[in-house]
Amino acid sequence: MSRLAQQQQILLDALFAWPAANAMKIVANESMDTGARGLKAYKANGHALAASALQSAYPVVAQLVGDESFTDLAHALWHAQPPAQGDIAQWGMGLSGFLENSAQLQDEPYLADVARVEWALHQCAGVADAEADLATLALLTTQAPEQLQLRLAPGCAVLRSTWPVASIVGAHLEGSPSLQEAGAQLRRGEAQDTVVWRAGLRPRVRLALAGEVDALQVLLNGGSLAAALDAAPTLDFGQWLPLAVPSGLVLGVVAVDTAGPVAQT
Repeated sequence: MSRLAQQQQILLDALFAWPAANAMKIVANESMDTGARGLKAYKANGHALAASALQSAYPVVAQLVGDESFTDLAHALWHAQPPAQGDIAQWGMGLSGFLENSAQLQDEPYLADVARVEWALHQCAGVADAEADLATLALLTTQAPEQLQLRLAPGCAVLRSTWPVASIVGAHLEGSPSLQEAGAQLRRGEAQDTVVWRAGLRPRVRLALAGEVDALQVLLNGGSLAAALDAAPTLDFGQWLPLAVPSGLVLGVVAVDTAGPVAQT
């Protein structure tokens, strides 16, 4: 490794060193004349970038913990899990685990699952678009479920939780249910399964219907419609499909024998 490359690596190590006092020790040990003010400026810029990026991905978590605590959280995550790629929008996936393991947040155990839902929303906003082909729904009347697969919306994801995370996220992002209702559900310890998908260009989230998560997990893994229905005996398909199609969750139907397993995004 060249001397320049070594110096660059030392500077990176110093920028992400935590606590901050360790940064100058790293630089001093290598006899690098960067200047304390210069290093502080770089670190301050990194901290601001971390807070902004995390706020964009996790607006609900930010509201729940408050601005000051969220900024501290962003700084701590920045040092514990530095960005591994150039696109800063892809940084922050580890927040849910970070929250789960935080001693200071053990009294707020639902935050980790809220973060998981928010990251799914954040990710589905950036996946490739897909066109609906609603004419293919006619296959449901001509072929057996064993021969069919459903095409799901880009970024579709499901989450099981022992907390009312669908209500918490919905209350903060869409105003439904109300914050009071979501708070009451949280105090009662209601468990909720959540569905995330993208309708057009808009990431969506809602409470899953009974059995819906079981069915969607099979479909997301490329299983047939028959396998999905077998996995979800409590799902009323006749009730679910008229909800899933207009909302953009289901984009069409594919015959298994001609297309093979459908790769869901």
